[in-house]
Amino acid sequence: MADKIKIVLALLLLVAGVAGFYFLSEQPMILRVLSVLGGVAAGATTAWFTEPGQRFFAFAGEAVVETRKVVWPTRKETMQSTAIVFIFVLTMAIVLWLADKSLEWILYDLVLGWKKS
Repeated sequence: MADKIKIVLALLLLVAGVAGFYFLSEQPMILRVLSVLGGVAAGATTAWFTEPGQRFFAFAGEAVVETRKVVWPTRKETMQSTAIVFIFVLTMAIVLWLADKSLEWILYDLVLGWKKS
């Protein structure tokens, strides 16, 4: 029950931070952004002390560890993959354009006889 109260409190702090952004509409933007960041920080801190919050932060830490294990592609591999995708998209665009124009010619010129002038 205490965890549920803490989670509700964390959500209320988050909402208060966002509401502060709109409530402080006449203030400089930095104060408005700090209001949101303060609400997020207060909500996260409150959520940290709940059992689900502890599980979430442990999961997030494990996700960071797993992300560091990923073998990311080199710049050359990224550029080659991007070029292949670009060429494929360009080829498909040309094929679909040819199919569209062929069907247009067959339907409008041959079948219906609507000659374009």
